[in-house]
Amino acid sequence: MADWEGIADADAHLGRGFPLPTVPLPLARWVEVLPLGTGAEVAWNLDDTRSGAPARLTLYAGPDPAPERDLPGAGPSEAVAVGAVAAALRTAPLSEAESSLRPVTELAWQAGGLHLRLTAQGPWTGSRLIEIAASITP
Repeated sequence: MADWEGIADADAHLGRGFPLPTVPLPLARWVEVLPLGTGAEVAWNLDDTRSGAPARLTLYAGPDPAPERDLPGAGPSEAVAVGAVAAALRTAPLSEAESSLRPVTELAWQAGGLHLRLTAQGPWTGSRLIEIAASITP
């Protein structure tokens, strides 16, 4: 598949608008839109030049679950809620990554006929990811 130019490519791939967060996100240095399995993923590469700033946030949306990521050292998934919807939250230390990329936290849920997964790298809290997820309306 050819490189995607932007969000319209993800819209076309899904056959509908790609759902995006409506809450403010940290300053992005650049954004990538990529095919991933049967869905698409938007990756916000964040400005992590300030101490303690997170480095990355990605959102997968697709008709099937996102492909599994191998997260060495990940603890068991924790059951949480995104609004009234059940979700799973898991974290891995990523001890070999740069400090702004540690840890990695994934939040997965389903809404609007889509499987969704937020993956956050850096010092994100589970409550902040749930807030971002709750702002996404598929």
